[in-house]
Amino acid sequence: MRKNTSNPDDRSDNVEKLQDMVKNTKDNMEAAEELMAYTSGEEREAIKQKNERREESLEGFQKEIIDETQVRKNGYSS
Repeated sequence: MRKNTSNPDDRSDNVEKLQDMVKNTKDNMEAAEELMAYTSGEEREAIKQKNERREESLEGFQKEIIDETQVRKNGYSS
């Protein structure tokens, strides 16, 4: 019988992962802005709305980066 064990919480690279997510999101937003030059109507509005959601995600990522940086500074104790 196999014992159910969880993996340890490895937060050591969370800041870097979040920074990559920020960069990828910004790149996607820029690409979407460029695409809007070739769209109109509903498609253009959909791109605008998606970029608004991306902006909200960026705000969340920034807060998580701050939190994770603080955790890293104070140690990873549970």
